[in-house]
Amino acid sequence: MAVSDPTIDRRILVSARREFLANGFDKTSLNAICQGAGITTGALYKRYRGKEDLFCAVVAGTVSDLEAVVEERRAQDVHALTDAQLIHAWEMDEADMLWWFRFLHTRREDFVLLLTCADGTAYRNFQHDWVAKMTEATGAYLAEAQRRNLCRRDVGPEELHILLTAFWATIYEPFIHGFTWEQMEAHVRLVCRLFCWKDTLQFRMAPRP
Repeated sequence: MAVSDPTIDRRILVSARREFLANGFDKTSLNAICQGAGITTGALYKRYRGKEDLFCAVVAGTVSDLEAVVEERRAQDVHALTDAQLIHAWEMDEADMLWWFRFLHTRREDFVLLLTCADGTAYRNFQHDWVAKMTEATGAYLAEAQRRNLCRRDVGPEELHILLTAFWATIYEPFIHGFTWEQMEAHVRLVCRLFCWKDTLQFRMAPRP
């Protein structure tokens, strides 16, 4: 009885990631993926329904990690936060931004696939959809702060979505343009100066503990 090769699945994903990054989803062929993985198309179809199913499998880990971040924010009971904690949530500092860039940098190839190579897949609107999720999660913090009169009250969900779209563009673009990590570190400092949420939303000074 023939023993199945345990490396096939990994080889398929490695080859698929390479081909998708080089050619995008539409121009990538399953034959090229199979050749790169050293397998037959039959072996691939035993594991995946087609090219979109394979693309989704390639980015699945990164998508799951991103969703976990959103769920963590959604799980926070904003009503239980003190005024100081709510105000602090809108403080823009380099440590927070560097966390995001490190998080995404360790998933760089898959993140770039989602940003630039996903046309024709379920993730074709990834950039917009991700901002929509972050708007929902972040909006709860803003709504609670507004309820307590801690900041301006005339910024609604639609405008917050617009502001976050601009903010996330400053995170997307360095990956799209292939910045080195050193360039990203310098970019973080610029973004922190550009986006001062406490000033934009006119938060009052945090109360003393």
